[in-house]
Amino acid sequence: MGTTQLESVPEPKYWHLRTVLSEALDSEFEVGEILPNERDLAARFGVARATLRQALEQLELEGRLQRRRGVGTTVAPPRVGVAVDTREHAWPGTADDAWQPGDCAFAAPPAAVADALETGRDEPVHTVRRLRVSHGRPVAAELLYVPSSSVPGLPAIDAPSGAARARAVLRELQRGALERRESAVELGSAGADDAKELDRLPGAPVLVVTTRYFAEGRTAALSVATYRADTCRLTFGDLGDVEIHHGPQTQAS
Repeated sequence: MGTTQLESVPEPKYWHLRTVLSEALDSEFEVGEILPNERDLAARFGVARATLRQALEQLELEGRLQRRRGVGTTVAPPRVGVAVDTREHAWPGTADDAWQPGDCAFAAPPAAVADALETGRDEPVHTVRRLRVSHGRPVAAELLYVPSSSVPGLPAIDAPSGAARARAVLRELQRGALERRESAVELGSAGADDAKELDRLPGAPVLVVTTRYFAEGRTAALSVATYRADTCRLTFGDLGDVEIHHGPQTQAS
């Protein structure tokens, strides 16, 4: 079977502009500085505003720029290295856990979650919402789904909702014997709730880490953690701390 020689494809105009803008960010702007408005930038580089927006969106996806509500487009700081704990025998909520419990609800989960937990689609489960903060910035939001069968002693605890209820669910979950955990990572887009917690716009690129916790041969809990793709670099290892990966420092010209 023969092979076909691919023709050379010219570089898209927005991609060339993205390269030019990236060089300008390194030489002319400081971290946190607000970029000129789109009309001025388009005029400076002699491109249509549609082309400019494509280039800005690409740089935002790469973590070079941030769009902030009420502020505009700013130069992003270096990415934060966030370690994703891979210890097989650690439940969420242990003493060295970096997540902060927020709220807890008791309701039927999305159908895909119910299927993963092997619960009825109308059967309510405990949904713990947690937030992860690094250097004063929210970097990830998590929904931890826990079926009632995994926390049998919980009804006796007088904490109907809020952070107290979330901590109670986590404490009760740790009474079980965790067999193993499995994680998967994929690219996604921020929903309204996650975008609000992470100070992003809905639809912004995110990294979604789904973790299944197994006990007694079944899925005892399911975590869906949403990380900011523009500021986070996920690292996988045995350490649970957060590290800063220092890149080239952006200097003013």
